[in-house]
Amino acid sequence: MKNNVGGIDRILRILVGLGLLSLLVWYPGEARWFGLIGLVPLATGLFRFCPAYSLLGVNTCPMKSAE
Repeated sequence: MKNNVGGIDRILRILVGLGLLSLLVWYPGEARWFGLIGLVPLATGLFRFCPAYSLLGVNTCPMKSAE
């Protein structure tokens, strides 16, 4: 797996993932289980790999300088 999620994108994914997971605690009723959707952005942020980015050819990692 080649990293394709970089810097700010990674931080935003982790924050959104944690925010959605917090619905499990704070939201009453059965709809709170939608908070499990937060596992997807959290995992892609932590592993720095997004399968959808691979399919679309997107890469937000900074380019390494050629020396």
